[in-house]
Amino acid sequence: MTMLKSTAVALAMLASASAFAPSTRRPTRHTVSMAVDRNPNFAKLQAGYLFPEIGRRRNAHLEKNPDANIISLGIGDTTMPIPDHILSGLVGAASELGVKETYSGYGAEQGKAGLREKIASKLYNDKIKPEEVFVSDGAKCDIARLQMMFGSKVISAVQDPSYPVYVDTSVMMGQTGTMDTDKSQFDNIVYMPCNPGNGFFPDLKSMPRADVIYFCSPNNPTGAAATKSQLTELVKHANEQGSIIVFDAAYAPFIRSDDVPKSIFEIPGAETCSIEVNSFSKYAGFTGVRLGWTIVPSGLKFSDGSLVRDDYNRVMTTCFNGASNVVQGGGMACLDDAGLTEINTLIDYYLENAKILKKGAEEMGFKVHGGDDAPYVFIDLEGKSSWDMFSKILTEADVVTIPGAGFGPGGEGFLRLSAFAPRDSCIEAIARLKKLNFD
Repeated sequence: MTMLKSTAVALAMLASASAFAPSTRRPTRHTVSMAVDRNPNFAKLQAGYLFPEIGRRRNAHLEKNPDANIISLGIGDTTMPIPDHILSGLVGAASELGVKETYSGYGAEQGKAGLREKIASKLYNDKIKPEEVFVSDGAKCDIARLQMMFGSKVISAVQDPSYPVYVDTSVMMGQTGTMDTDKSQFDNIVYMPCNPGNGFFPDLKSMPRADVIYFCSPNNPTGAAATKSQLTELVKHANEQGSIIVFDAAYAPFIRSDDVPKSIFEIPGAETCSIEVNSFSKYAGFTGVRLGWTIVPSGLKFSDGSLVRDDYNRVMTTCFNGASNVVQGGGMACLDDAGLTEINTLIDYYLENAKILKKGAEEMGFKVHGGDDAPYVFIDLEGKSSWDMFSKILTEADVVTIPGAGFGPGGEGFLRLSAFAPRDSCIEAIARLKKLNFD
């Protein structure tokens, strides 16, 4: 009888599982085009997104050289484990879901009140209000949501070179014309040259007016960090032009220089012309955990007087169900005193890596930028092709880098190295590169 019961239970479990399993029968596949037009804006995009393309080339190299010991100084993905106190916040929040009294389901789309309050007080010294904080699953996603809010009619300005998301989302939203192949630039985007000649800060006076100005400091990929006087100039320009700055502060914790602000809201007047996006990804090793935030000040208005915050709130409540309760528990732990200490330790580790990479590149005779208030080292190739150099280093040294051309036309002739790697990998990578002939 017991055996019959066990068999019945097992059969019931199998039947239950099969309800979720896909059919094993292979459907007949037909190559039929639907009567739905492709979004023409996607046809404008050039090749694939940069970082998957880097991954594709890395994998192709591994297929040809399966024994290669590849070191990645490429994508800015953290490699150190999440520290104990911050991890305890994630574990504790996950455990609460297994107890009836502490279980939680849907939360506020804007984020837990306690986390919004902590971000406002701990990271902004109460310069902004908790209701101006929108917690999310990361800065990259928030940039796309901001683009959705701004719509297709705005003209955007980007640093050149810059993080590819600003340009690609502008293209997807229909803000741009087609690619000018001679310039490697999209029509209807304002490209702001940022190079060694201007200290990686654009000449704002010669720049055509843009509705939205995307500005990242410390910058990805150049590693340049804008000073207080430079950001004061940027805010003054935006207020005079009636433009909105989208300030990407994802690398703010790497700032060690006294004259480099960690937030655009340290600049007087920013509250009437700026939005700030940020993320715990680089702060606490949350690249795979996903938690970020966007600040939209209550005083920021569109030309008709309506509040930008209200429209962004509508985007968040319509298109997002809020960051994971578990992840927000980790975010709360990040902003405890113990968590902030752990973050500083992590950042110091990566900054030391950046010093190793920068010093090594300089010893090889390269002119090098960044690496001081940022985790990126930007190497001047003095006119050489960045993709060619990427390929040479990958094939001859088994080291992955990022070609500057992937960040826009202004990045051609440069190579980006990321300090988000284990210490021994950084040391070994430099040793390998020193054996190459770059003449």
